[in-house]
Amino acid sequence: MMSSLLNNVLAEDCRNQWSMSRPLLVLILLYEDYYRSLKESIIRGQPVEKQQTMAQWFEDLMLGIGRNVSSKNKEKFTQNLSTFRRDVANLPKSTTYSTVLRLYRLITQALRLTRNCLSFDFIGSSTDESADDMNNVQIPTAWRPAFLDTNTLTLFFDLYQILPNGLASYSLSCLVQMTSVRRSLFSNSERTKFLTNLVEGVRNILTNLHGLSDPDNYHEFCRLLARLKSNYQLGELIAVPCYPEAIELIAKFTVQSLHMCLFAPNSVHYLLTLWQRMVASVPYVKSPDPHLLGTYTPEVIKAYIESRLDAVALIVRDNMEDPLDDLCMVQQQLEQLSVIERCEYNKTCNLLLQHFDQKAREYENLLQTLNSSPIDITIHELQLTWLVYIIGSAIVGRLSVTTSDEHDTMDAELVIRVLQLMRLTDSRLPQTGCEKLELAILSFLDQVRKMHSSDQAQKATVYKRLNEVFGLNDEQMLLSFINRKIITNLKFWGRSEQIITKTLVLLSDLSVHFNSVRKLARLEEVQFMLTHHTSEHFPFLGTSSSLNEMRCRTMFYTSLSRLLMFDLGEDEERFYNFLTPLTNQFESLGNVLMDTKCFPNDEVKKAIIGLARDLRGLALPLNARIQYTMLFEWLYYTDYIPILLRAVELWAHEPAITTPVLKLFAELVHCRTQRLAGNVSSPMGILLFREASKLICIYGNRILHLEVTTDQLYPMKLKGISICFLILKNALGGNYVNCGVFKLYGDDTLHNVLDIIAQLILSIRQSDLLEYPKLASAYYNLLNCLSQDHVTYLAALEPRAFVYILESLNKGLAALDSAIYISCCTILDSIVSYIFKQLQLKISTFPNKKLRSLSRENSQFLKVVELNSELLQNMMSSLLNNVLAEDCRNQWSMSRPLLVLILLYEDYYRSLKESIIRGQPVEKQQTMAQWFEDLMLGIGRNVSSKNKEKFTQNLSTFRRDVANLPKSTTYSTENSYQVYTETNYSISV
Repeated sequence: MMSSLLNNVLAEDCRNQWSMSRPLLVLILLYEDYYRSLKESIIRGQPVEKQQTMAQWFEDLMLGIGRNVSSKNKEKFTQNLSTFRRDVANLPKSTTYSTVLRLYRLITQALRLTRNCLSFDFIGSSTDESADDMNNVQIPTAWRPAFLDTNTLTLFFDLYQILPNGLASYSLSCLVQMTSVRRSLFSNSERTKFLTNLVEGVRNILTNLHGLSDPDNYHEFCRLLARLKSNYQLGELIAVPCYPEAIELIAKFTVQSLHMCLFAPNSVHYLLTLWQRMVASVPYVKSPDPHLLGTYTPEVIKAYIESRLDAVALIVRDNMEDPLDDLCMVQQQLEQLSVIERCEYNKTCNLLLQHFDQKAREYENLLQTLNSSPIDITIHELQLTWLVYIIGSAIVGRLSVTTSDEHDTMDAELVIRVLQLMRLTDSRLPQTGCEKLELAILSFLDQVRKMHSSDQAQKATVYKRLNEVFGLNDEQMLLSFINRKIITNLKFWGRSEQIITKTLVLLSDLSVHFNSVRKLARLEEVQFMLTHHTSEHFPFLGTSSSLNEMRCRTMFYTSLSRLLMFDLGEDEERFYNFLTPLTNQFESLGNVLMDTKCFPNDEVKKAIIGLARDLRGLALPLNARIQYTMLFEWLYYTDYIPILLRAVELWAHEPAITTPVLKLFAELVHCRTQRLAGNVSSPMGILLFREASKLICIYGNRILHLEVTTDQLYPMKLKGISICFLILKNALGGNYVNCGVFKLYGDDTLHNVLDIIAQLILSIRQSDLLEYPKLASAYYNLLNCLSQDHVTYLAALEPRAFVYILESLNKGLAALDSAIYISCCTILDSIVSYIFKQLQLKISTFPNKKLRSLSRENSQFLKVVELNSELLQNMMSSLLNNVLAEDCRNQWSMSRPLLVLILLYEDYYRSLKESIIRGQPVEKQQTMAQWFEDLMLGIGRNVSSKNKEKFTQNLSTFRRDVANLPKSTTYSTENSYQVYTETNYSISV
């Protein structure tokens, strides 16, 4: 924009001079280096005799201008700019800036074109164009001579040296792509020559550091360095003659960059990637020449550690943005660092111990000193936070390398230091604490868990030192130590959602593996959690927590449930004792909610939300039928389910309440690992289905009448509807309820729930279905379940609902999501197969017509189908278009409904086929006609699995033949679809 504004000033027709002067001054003050380069470029574009004059005018332009953006300063600049503009306008036209401007634009467009050509995905391998995952550039072989010519690389390196900062980054972008050119383009000798020229160019830039003060240039150059190792082996880099000098300069540049981490923090990732990949390659290097990484890697590690520690004081005192707030970036850098640190590990550990001991000692002194500066305490806490994160990355790096006893001793010393710090911070928790430091300690404990959870990773040396300091002589005692920390955090950090979540993730990770659970279940700390999970001991379980904090409760009870189920067996007494806190909550809620005379307050709402989340977490790990039955009987026979239903009835318009309750029922009706099936004498399945149906009917009847704005449509309405779809799908798909018994015994449960589901479906706009992925997934999964095992219920829907379903299938066949497309094909296959079978019954000559008679409902259903045949014909056309398209996906799925549609609408298919054949050149028409004949070869007039399988094979052959036609003669998918969708062909049987 600065360049554009200056161009306008130099143009012959300069309008709005006052308006453009304001932002131009601010941009000049912000980007002085770029302005200087632009100014020099303009001056060089003048004749020699005019250059000094132009330079003086530029000096006069900034005369009397201060480094501020006050109105007075801007007004002064406007006056100077007016004088500057008048002087420039008096120059002869042949010497104006226009020539330089045209050249500048030409070079810009040429470099952009080059970069775009090099970035083009010639083989269609990249799924995300925005991702910089360092893939090889698959350029055409015809471009090979250009890359073999050494002048090509030299050209771009030279352009970087001579172009101003605004353009130089484009040149580096081109070099980044050229560095990633596929290896197969060169022979070994050619690749070595190309790499040598590349490394020499990088070395020359590092020698004089030209242009690297510009953020764009700096970022692209860091990418270039990372690509060097992504596409070339370390042995190949070592073989380059200038490698020793280049690696020294790269190390020096990395150290300088790390010390300027606040300048371009996003670029550090590429530098760390380079060193990570080089260190990871060391075991595979066979070159006799030294790689020198042992010399320079410790310097990089030292720079990283010290730069982070030094930056803390600046960040705190100047109130700058803290990198520790971006935990994703921190974790990414630590993963890279864990590999780099293992090179010369002794030096890394000694450095970490030195810094940690110093900062921990200073921190302890500050805490013991009265009237210590809070800022100094904060600075030391954040410095220790960085050290704890880095130590965690160091010890977890042992999992990827072979360690020695010496390394184990160092790991033990590092672990001891952090555990001592943890004791110190825990002792302050009732009064105060540092949230970022606690998060770092939790991350460290997770790394310790990874290090010691595997038998192969256990080392006697580590436990020997831990035993001397803490009395921890085996893994079980270490787990006990970690669980004490978990209990401490849950007790004192209830106000911090981030710490509670991170703590519960640690507990969940510990409880998910059988070996860990076996050891955890015997710990006193775990038994304490199983018997004291109340708000008195864990405040985040109380109603004073925020709604966001209450989301953690599901994870907490999932972990407790895993630990409880390990050795529970059939001990009902122990299970119900565990449920005592939840029982007490239900009893107190029942007295309030079931009383129709009083309206509950906000505390009751939060209690319901918490209970629903707790129970969902409790039900998730219950995979065995015996334990699940205990939970169901406790809920059902103590009349606790009506309390949940009453809550939904009262607050159906509040998603914060209805969503947890709906999700709880979606989990309860889910027949995971057949936990609801198998016991034929138990009515549990039917009872659970009836309660879930009541919930859907209560919620559905109220949500249908709720008016919401467009921006609140999903959270207020569609989200709850999608969960209702999930509940019914889980209930019917579990195959533990014989749906036929409801009609047999006059129970209208199934009829009511299907009726409300039909109304909910009709309340959704077709355009919203595919706009919200979760809604689309729930909707099509429900239809898939109904069409597979309950297609008669689909046929019994009111005509309007059935037509809506057909229209949604038509939209789904045009969806880009493969899962939705496959679901639509499966649903359509079930529906049209059912239609075909019903039509066969209609004309059946079976001797005993009573066995194969067409019911009144099905007769009405066939009339609806006949009136809406156009929709099914359109879907046949869409499927056939997909078969004939170049990118034909999911061929097996689409072949199933396509055959049935062809059998149903033979006249339409014949017309469609003839149109396709006519669209071919005359010499190809007979061949295409033969292929269509072969498509139906051996296909009978039935919808058996064997017949469909034969058609799938024929379709595969047909598709292969069509794909081999020249592109100019293939079928245009825009032809027959438009011609024949207006004709409603009759059904063929």
